[in-house]
Amino acid sequence: MVNHEIAFNALLLAFLGVFALSALIRWCLGEINIRHVQRHRHTLPDVFRGEIDGETLGKMSDYTVESSRFSRWESLFEDALTLAIILTGLLSWLAAVIWSFGLSFIPSGLLFLGGLTLMSSIAGLPLNYYQTFVIEKKYGFTTISLGLWLADLLKSLVISLILLGSLLTALLALMDYSPRRWWFLVWLVFAFFQLLMLYLYPVVIAPLFNKYEKIEDEELREAIVNLMARVGLKTEGVYQMDAGKRSRHANAYFTGLGKTKRIVLYDTLLSSHTSEEILSVLAHEIGHWQKRHILKQLIFMEAASLIIFYLIFRFVDWPYLYQTFGFSQSLPYAGLFLATALLGPMSVFLTPMGTVIMRRFEREADEFAYGLTGTVVPLCNALKRLAKDNLSNLHPHPLYAWFYYSHPPLTERIAYLQDMERLNSP
Repeated sequence: MVNHEIAFNALLLAFLGVFALSALIRWCLGEINIRHVQRHRHTLPDVFRGEIDGETLGKMSDYTVESSRFSRWESLFEDALTLAIILTGLLSWLAAVIWSFGLSFIPSGLLFLGGLTLMSSIAGLPLNYYQTFVIEKKYGFTTISLGLWLADLLKSLVISLILLGSLLTALLALMDYSPRRWWFLVWLVFAFFQLLMLYLYPVVIAPLFNKYEKIEDEELREAIVNLMARVGLKTEGVYQMDAGKRSRHANAYFTGLGKTKRIVLYDTLLSSHTSEEILSVLAHEIGHWQKRHILKQLIFMEAASLIIFYLIFRFVDWPYLYQTFGFSQSLPYAGLFLATALLGPMSVFLTPMGTVIMRRFEREADEFAYGLTGTVVPLCNALKRLAKDNLSNLHPHPLYAWFYYSHPPLTERIAYLQDMERLNSP
């Protein structure tokens, strides 16, 4: 009994230690980034001279600081909510209530996991509202109405119930069918589901939230098609999206798989950028496809998910897990929640590995865009305009950027592009 108590306490202390360390790292990185931004709020990088005035620079710094502070408190709230769910006995109480209904394994698991997910989502609604209607509105980004915001929430809830409910049903069914190999079977289902979503998202889910139309500018559309034809890339279409009814942020992206592959441009991007700038941004995105970055990311995600599912399986099969957190017997669907809660904080330690790879991909895509268009001027101009329009952080702390940034910091990225053209000029 003494040995068991020591094991329980050791697991609990290990979990709390990793959880606290993860939270501390995130908080400290956010703090040093905020202080760095404040220290340089009046310093305009050389590559932005003539593009941004002092008032806009101050607004960019203020937006970064306020958004970062909110993000830190939001993260802290989520951590506190997770700890409250795990350490207050709520899990064992909820499991006992569901058990009293006399349901079989699958519906019991759906009620348990679905109830926790719904609880977390409801708890996060005030934060979502504050970010959208206070911070984003204060800096001129929010254009969404309260009615549309509520409609989006309702649609998201319904879609989540369908998709997440289907995945959880399959997961629980496989756990019940094959207690020793379910982790591998679930991984296969998960991999298939990801590919299916890549294929269906552009034509089934995305249109539920936004309107997609063929680009009205025939000359621009023809230029885009010709640009893609030069590298042998075919797409289902080039579309503009009515992003402006929700936010003034501008962006462009590739989406889809196979016949549903398409290019999507925000209407806010089309209204604020020249055709040359838009083509340069798309040339960068084409670089990702040509360099097989999407495929490499997908392979990495599938490999990582296989490891994660195996680790979850080991946790779910571990009696100490249940005894440590107040369960008198092993309950696999409760083990799923506990396992993900235990593994979640560990992901922060792997973050830099992923961001280093992503930044290398971005460099390669920039180099490809230069090779395809023969100049970096439009892309540099587009990046500067996007930075100004989106109030981007021009002074991220180097450690923060190394840890979190999936793209090189804007000043470094633009300077790299300019140096690349200068070195390759005759």
